[in-house]
Amino acid sequence: MVNHRIVSLIASATEIICALGFESSLIGRSHECDYPRTIEHVPVCSSSKILTESSSAEIDDQVRTIVRDGLSVYKVDSKLLDKLSPSVIVTQTQCEVCAVSLSDVEKAVCELVSSAPAIVSLEPMSLSDIWKDIQSVADALGDSRSGRELVSSLQSRLQSLRLKAQKIPCRPTIACIEWTEPLMIAANWVPELVDCAGGVSLLNKPGNHSEYISLDELATSEPEVIAIMPCGFDIDRSLREMKSLTSSPQWKTLPAVRNERVYVTDGNQYFNRPGPRVVESAEILSECLHPGYFDYGHRGTGWIPWRPD
Repeated sequence: MVNHRIVSLIASATEIICALGFESSLIGRSHECDYPRTIEHVPVCSSSKILTESSSAEIDDQVRTIVRDGLSVYKVDSKLLDKLSPSVIVTQTQCEVCAVSLSDVEKAVCELVSSAPAIVSLEPMSLSDIWKDIQSVADALGDSRSGRELVSSLQSRLQSLRLKAQKIPCRPTIACIEWTEPLMIAANWVPELVDCAGGVSLLNKPGNHSEYISLDELATSEPEVIAIMPCGFDIDRSLREMKSLTSSPQWKTLPAVRNERVYVTDGNQYFNRPGPRVVESAEILSECLHPGYFDYGHRGTGWIPWRPD
């Protein structure tokens, strides 16, 4: 087997690389790569241009300004990349807010990285894209078999969940919120995960980009369940950023709120990462959609019920 020197510039790719058995070959990571915990010693090759401790609204403004100017919201440490001398660099082009952009990586490689690494660019929009991306990474690392085995295992676990959910007669409607201010509804692979978990996803379509919506639109959809999953935020940070929603009189009228069926999830660790833990993301949704039927042990770490102060 080839002794690769791998740099991953996106958290989900790092998880894919490790799940494929190449953790020992990982020599560089992005500032957001934090799982599995055993990679914490790996050098960080990127940084954010935005002030991440700002409010949701302020972060959105910063991102819009940077992207409008044709720039990536992240920076690549070209000098460190050259020093690490990677043979493979993995990044993503699906969303320049979620990863170091392909253009930034190509610029760094052309200018300074003397090792002439192969660049693997992932483009996940749906579950099928995630499976393709896993296989693409495995192929690039010369271990196609591990890719096929990992994809088969993940698909089998999701199918098992789907079959269990199909035995439950009710399928609650759910609104999955990816950003709180301005309000954004989660799309991409999330509607498919909702379907696997036995729910009906509102205001979005699988395989589409996530979109901004108004609180009026959310109220009109009358969701029976709401899952809060802001991109890049853990549970505690998400709770702090919910005030823009909970302070509105409309919030209290929503069926999910009236019936105490609002759940705050760790969007950063699960739903926002198109990698192996999409299965755990679906399990979290099943626990929220069907309490009493499913218990995979994610309560308290992957999600908590929201209650008004």
